[in-house]
Amino acid sequence: MNKIVEVLPERTALIERSLEICLEQIHKAINERSLCTIALSGGSTPKPLYEAIASQNLPWDKIHIFWGDERYVPPDHPDSNQRMARSAWLDKVNIPAANIHPIPTDEADPAVAAEKHSQHLREFFQVQPGEFPAFDLILLGMGDDGHTASLFPHTEALQVREKLITVGDKDTQPRITFTAPLINHARCVVFVVAGASKRPALAQVFASTADDMEYPSRLIQPQGELWWLLDEAAGLELKS
Repeated sequence: MNKIVEVLPERTALIERSLEICLEQIHKAINERSLCTIALSGGSTPKPLYEAIASQNLPWDKIHIFWGDERYVPPDHPDSNQRMARSAWLDKVNIPAANIHPIPTDEADPAVAAEKHSQHLREFFQVQPGEFPAFDLILLGMGDDGHTASLFPHTEALQVREKLITVGDKDTQPRITFTAPLINHARCVVFVVAGASKRPALAQVFASTADDMEYPSRLIQPQGELWWLLDEAAGLELKS
């Protein structure tokens, strides 16, 4: 794993640097494999990044969009990660509908939806059960509690090692989420984190020893590149 930590002066610089790295990874993947697979994060921090990507002239037919997690709500719900990404980015560019791979949230049982999406990933990436695909780029955020995707502290999802997708739990509300092993098979993972409220958790995530179950972002140790992009409010104590 190649881990890089950068602390940017403020959020505008954070988004600009995030855009640079995303574009580098997109072009690298397309040059090497003729397509790029990206998993998006939700939350408010990446929205300006998605708007910035939408303004780029990219070969949209070669880019496939997935989500690292999703709230268990309809796609037109205000809390939907898919809805946010579509309005900020995907609805603004000429990307084929078949290149957008939302997490299904229409099953009565979220576990059925998780397995359905796992099967879709296996078919798309052409991997066998038990094998993990390698996304070109996975974008992640981090909550004040140290969670990432829908991998929340002390929840069963943190223990899942054999599956691609599982059901996360946020205050008894189900989420569908990538598992830590799936994230860790990525060629590049980029955390984009902003705000002073993140500092206590970041201190634990970057500590030499701490509890992975308490601070799930510690579980993210990808086989490829790992970028932590922080604004100064979040990363002040981590500046080297």
